Amino acid sequence: MPHRQRIVHVQLDEKTMVRRRPEVEHERNIAIYDLLEENYFAPQGGDYVGPYNLHLSLEDNRLLFDIRTQEDLPQLQVPLPLMPFKSIVKDYFLVCESYYAAIKKSSPSQIEAIDMGRRGLHNEGSDLLKDRLAGKVDIDFDTARRLFTLICVLHIRG
Repeated sequence: MPHRQRIVHVQLDEKTMVRRRPEVEHERNIAIYDLLEENYFAPQGGDYVGPYNLHLSLEDNRLLFDIRTQEDLPQLQVPLPLMPFKSIVKDYFLVCESYYAAIKKSSPSQIEAIDMGRRGLHNEGSDLLKDRLAGKVDIDFDTARRLFTLICVLHIRG
């Protein structure tokens, strides 16, 4: 029997489609690909049947996890306040900007130092997401990392 506690489709609700830099689109595509290849996603507190389609959106200062069946029938909505994520996403974007600029003109050791900071912030955001979903949806760390990347993409507004 295939693993049922997993996401098989992810949809980002991007109401205002914006043109993003190629680096951002690349990160988004990798996060979606890696997420669908391997993830652990188990809604808690009900008789939910996976695998799941996940629709992610930002609505009214909330991050909304709209969890659906593979046939796209609604199962559970998990809203999370955005405020706890705001400063880490902002810091993550600043470090990413520095990283992309450094790739073009800095030494390998400078690039590595910035990348370590970038990964540290990404891990911090992933831990925060895992904590905020606790008791609602059980996810592993790798799934949290990929979802955090997608949350960051949702924050980009032209």
